[in-house]
Amino acid sequence: MITIEPCSLGQLDLLRSVSIDTFIDTFREENTEENLQAYVDRAFGEEQLEKELAEPESAFYLIYLDGQLAGYLKLNWGSSQTEQMGNDHLEVERIYIRMIFKRKGLGRMLLNYAFDEAKSKGKHVIWLGVWEKNQDALYFYKKLGFFEAGEHVFQFGSEQQTDLILKRTV
Repeated sequence: MITIEPCSLGQLDLLRSVSIDTFIDTFREENTEENLQAYVDRAFGEEQLEKELAEPESAFYLIYLDGQLAGYLKLNWGSSQTEQMGNDHLEVERIYIRMIFKRKGLGRMLLNYAFDEAKSKGKHVIWLGVWEKNQDALYFYKKLGFFEAGEHVFQFGSEQQTDLILKRTV
């Protein structure tokens, strides 16, 4: 059974753990240990995640498969978007799925959830940034109708990387 539920401040440790695990598993092979650790410390520290959870124009959703935490989704709208795209846009900042739960359709379910959230908030476009070297993610998003709409620099430890900006109408 698959369930999706909002993440609360009381689940901070759980959110932090799944964030670190999935991020390191996904990006370990193509990045240095120092850059991985610098990013994890900055992006997934308790204070940072507390701040993100308290943001009124952001939301986290946990996805469970048979009672086990499989990953999560983070959405931003309004002024919380990491790039100012306008009030008719909703950002998918993160879709993180634990390695053992990949290829089970959970990412697609989270995106469908994001589409529903966008509609309920009156948004017409969903956008996200994805690392240009993350070919699996690029294939996944493009298969679901996203198109390349630009790029931005992503600071990753001591390195600047390029994220492609993908969009799709809702």
